[in-house]
Amino acid sequence: MEKVKMYTLSTCPWCKKTKEFFKDHNIPFEYTDFDLADDKERNKILDEMREYGANGFPFVKIGDKVVVGYKPNDYSYLMGLDD
Repeated sequence: MEKVKMYTLSTCPWCKKTKEFFKDHNIPFEYTDFDLADDKERNKILDEMREYGANGFPFVKIGDKVVVGYKPNDYSYLMGLDD
C-alpha cells in the first residue's frame, strides 16, 4: 500500500473530510496541520508544496503522486480502491 502523507489546516472543513475519507477506508496516513506547525516546519511544508506546484490545502501525497483539495475519486484511484 502506498504511503499517505498530508498537509492540512486545523480549521479547514475539506481537510477534515479528507482525513475522514482515509479513516473510513482504514488507510493509515500521516498529517501535519500547517497552521499549528512551527516556522521551521511551515517553511519545509511550503518548499515541498512548491516543488509540486501546489498552492492549497489539503495537500495529499500518495506515494509520489499529489492531490490538492478534497478529491475522493482521485484518492480512491491512486489507492486502488474498488467503488
